[in-house]
Amino acid sequence: MFNPNADAAPINPLPKSVIILLCLVAFVEFILQLGERGLIGGSAAVGWRLELVHKYGFFDPIFELMRVNNNYNIHDLVRFFTFSFIHGSATHIIFILVFIAAIGKFVAEVYGDVILLIIFVFSGAIGALGYGVILNEDFLLIGGYPAVYGLIGAFTWVQLHILRQKKESGLKAFQLIGFFLVIQLVFKIVYSISHNDWLAEVIGFLTGFFIAFILSPVGKQLLVKIVLRLRN
Repeated sequence: MFNPNADAAPINPLPKSVIILLCLVAFVEFILQLGERGLIGGSAAVGWRLELVHKYGFFDPIFELMRVNNNYNIHDLVRFFTFSFIHGSATHIIFILVFIAAIGKFVAEVYGDVILLIIFVFSGAIGALGYGVILNEDFLLIGGYPAVYGLIGAFTWVQLHILRQKKESGLKAFQLIGFFLVIQLVFKIVYSISHNDWLAEVIGFLTGFFIAFILSPVGKQLLVKIVLRLRN
């Protein structure tokens, strides 16, 4: 299941899991675009995006209300998983699709289709959970970036593993995430963006990194050692 040399053939067809994710993310936006252009749904379709955002985006005040009342209803819990498939516009989604196709292909070829889907879904969900627990934000969280950052986290772990085998510095493995964080910081400064959705993305990255580590041979060996120590 774990093959760190899986990127040897760059012209390989996309794994099934990557195709599924691409279709799911693109399909939602495709329907919304058709509605906004009046091609389906009539006049009500213009408001479909806003309706989806309010029904299925992650909204911290709703999460805080659930925590205060200790009432975790399914409709609001599902927001942890659905917000990753709703985007603000067609331009918002472009980089999501590119990263799923490129980074997702690498991760799926190393770990397999099921693990890729687990990393994507849970990186997004745990990213939103951390965002909700740590911060007190009124900004409604949508988009696949926390989940995609989870794929980058898995990619980073594999690169770190390869570099360690080659006796090289592991810092090189973190160049990709470092680059994106710097770009994001510059973007926020230039456009005076004040909301802190970056925290969900960082937590998503750490989640993907951790899942990839735990499911690697090194991680499994560590878990076995921990279990043995606890038994003793």
